[in-house]
Amino acid sequence: MSEMTVKDFAAKVGRDVPRLLEQMKEAGLAHKSESDAVSEEDKRQLLDYLTKSHGGGGAGARNRITLTRKTRSRIKTGERGKSIEVQVRKKRTYVKREDAKEDEQPAAEEDAGPRQLVGDMADSQQAEAEREAEQARARAAEESAREAAAKVETEKSEAEQPPAASVEPEIPVPELDSETPAPEEAPAPPKEGRPEPRRAAVKKASGKGGKKGRHERDDDDRGDREERRRGGKKAKRAERRGGRRGGVQGGGKHGFQKPTQPIVREVSIPESISVADLADKMSIKANEVIKTMFTMGAAVTINQTIDQDTAAIVVEEMGHKPKLVKDDALETEVLEAISYEGDEVTRDPVVTVMGHVDHGKTSLLDYIRKAKVATGEAGGITQHIGAYHVKGDQVKGNHGSGVTFLDTPGHAAFTAMRARGAKATDVVILVVAADDGVMPQTIEAVEHAKAAEVPLVVAVNKMDKPGADPDRVKNELSQHGVISEEWGGDTQFVHVSAHTGEGVDELLEAILLVSEVLELKAVPEAPGKGVVIESRLDKGRGPVATVLVQNGTLKKGDIVLAGLHYGRVRALTNELGKQVDEAGPGMPVEIQGLDGTPEAGDDFMVVADEKKAREVANFRQGKYREVRLARQQKAKLENMFSQMGQEEAAKLNIVLKADVQGSLEAIKGALEELSTDEVQVSVVSSGVGGITGTDANLALASEAIVIGFNVRADAAAREIIEREGLELRYYSVIYQLIDDVKKAMSGMLEPEWKEEIVGVAEVRDVFRAPKIGAVAGCMVVEGNVFRNKKIRVLRDNVVIYEGELESLRRYKDDVQEVRNGMECGIGVKNYNDVQVGDKIEVFDQVKVERTL
Repeated sequence: MSEMTVKDFAAKVGRDVPRLLEQMKEAGLAHKSESDAVSEEDKRQLLDYLTKSHGGGGAGARNRITLTRKTRSRIKTGERGKSIEVQVRKKRTYVKREDAKEDEQPAAEEDAGPRQLVGDMADSQQAEAEREAEQARARAAEESAREAAAKVETEKSEAEQPPAASVEPEIPVPELDSETPAPEEAPAPPKEGRPEPRRAAVKKASGKGGKKGRHERDDDDRGDREERRRGGKKAKRAERRGGRRGGVQGGGKHGFQKPTQPIVREVSIPESISVADLADKMSIKANEVIKTMFTMGAAVTINQTIDQDTAAIVVEEMGHKPKLVKDDALETEVLEAISYEGDEVTRDPVVTVMGHVDHGKTSLLDYIRKAKVATGEAGGITQHIGAYHVKGDQVKGNHGSGVTFLDTPGHAAFTAMRARGAKATDVVILVVAADDGVMPQTIEAVEHAKAAEVPLVVAVNKMDKPGADPDRVKNELSQHGVISEEWGGDTQFVHVSAHTGEGVDELLEAILLVSEVLELKAVPEAPGKGVVIESRLDKGRGPVATVLVQNGTLKKGDIVLAGLHYGRVRALTNELGKQVDEAGPGMPVEIQGLDGTPEAGDDFMVVADEKKAREVANFRQGKYREVRLARQQKAKLENMFSQMGQEEAAKLNIVLKADVQGSLEAIKGALEELSTDEVQVSVVSSGVGGITGTDANLALASEAIVIGFNVRADAAAREIIEREGLELRYYSVIYQLIDDVKKAMSGMLEPEWKEEIVGVAEVRDVFRAPKIGAVAGCMVVEGNVFRNKKIRVLRDNVVIYEGELESLRRYKDDVQEVRNGMECGIGVKNYNDVQVGDKIEVFDQVKVERTL
């Protein structure tokens, strides 16, 4: 008997040579190549190792073995011929059949070990192939049974058979386990409405009643695997989709019922909507909307935005009901939900004091309020609107009621603030100095009062001064449509003195008389509403807004919507700095609790729902950003077209911080008005509150100067400003700020060069020198002639040459200057065509600094 090698042993047991060598190495054998000899002892040692590693080492260990199989295959993905390698691992345990007798000798079993291993391996492969074929046939039979049951059920429903209770229930087909062989059952004739048993169905599907041979089973197995590989994934996806959508109900009926009538939806359409969003609201594909609009003569794309009217026509065309919705529908809903109905009572009048700078507005109000306010203002000038409420005992002749005064600045930069003051007031007191007469801000105050349709009361102030002339004031105001009652007009003129108190009582009586004629009414029980007078950012309290309640009552804890901001009122403070729980009509108070600083002049109102207030505020902020962005884009385009072909203008960048919103807006507007075609002022950032490190970094990035109006920089900002050498300016009076900015802009202007004629020399004779050329003998007739300045040669008062002097001599000496009335010799550089009678003009260019 020839000796067995590793290669022969691998072929005998059906294993790969590398794998067998690896197992032999693990078993402790010294075999390294396929030509090494394998003895019976080596086989027994390998068998013992495999038995211990797979089947255990106890009793009956050699009757059980565990094998791990690996199969590799490649699947094409369909993308440019790419393929993926798939590895499948199977671990199975096989048990030896108990066919041998128990009294067999152990030695004989040990001798048959390797032979039994080979047989077990072959049997296991055949058993696995049989099970896979059996599973495939079982699945085919199950599908056939389901189709038969569905067909029977359909025929029954069409023939109106008796109810399903009389039919025998469907017998479910159990799933076959891969380790459990199918039971051998005798074929039974199928009953009506009952599927065949699994074994009969399998036999019927296969076309044979008996068992197949091994080769036939292998062929079927390969065909089933091929079929599963082709259609298995598609079937599984369809089955999963069917399960998600409700699946198939009993009797083969689908769970989805097609609607018998078209669904008509109410489609909400905003002022503008895209085609995709419109299709989504109608629950249809965007292509359908595009087709419909194309048939209507409008070619659109899926992302194109259409207007509200067009969208409504499309919705009606497609059988739905359009519902037109405005963008500010939520805001309108919130405002309309507030009710201001109730018992009306007479409210206190709101009086605004207007006039020119230093005409005594604040001093007059100070006398009425019995307080010292003017002494606390920077430079004696009111920098922002002040609101004060004077009770009845402080107003002589007021009989117990009160008056609210609004003191507006008189400087020209606060035009917008004065305009807001006129809109928020009932009566305007126009203060005019008797010794100064009507001034520009006085005329502006008259125009604001007329635009707001507010009655005027003229207070002719400073009557205690020697140069007071009240008739002059009446005369000048009459030219602007303000006629005194003494002259047949409807405006009351009261002569007062804020210093002595003269005429103050008469002024208050005139105010009350006008307010009685106006019949001012309010509903105290209604929710509070009014106007924002001023706002600022307090370091300790956060955003603080001064508001004037015009109707209703504002209470602590109310939810307030003010312009772009909202919040719950945490505290109410009156003009004396005292905490109050509520403020009625005509009362000015400071409120805390807003999420930001609203603009001066914004309306405020009390709303019931905080969530809706937040939504309205967010909507307003979005609109504000859109409008601001549109303005910026428009300004950029306009500047681009206007500056085409021109040199780029110089730009002065400013980071501006102020104490209150009204002052900030007024300063910002005044600075932007200073811009010219050559130098532009750009406020890159502005805000209310102190100067922070963020402001300093922004100024550093934009090369801007930092300006603080009644505010100061914190430690972080000061550190950055000092380290980077930024320019920081503090101001408390607005016109000083504007003057300094003007000076800075003047320094950025390109200087002008002005030409000055310093002397004229007349040519009396011409000499020819061999080395120099033509030398003109001249007489200085005007000014002085200088050697180092530019000259022009004039002939019949026409410039024929412009250049420089090459020589200037007096007799034989070179000189730098020849005075008027003296003779000299002049050599013109690079010019020899000087003639008698020509004039040599000496001029100089002088640099002239420009100012705004």
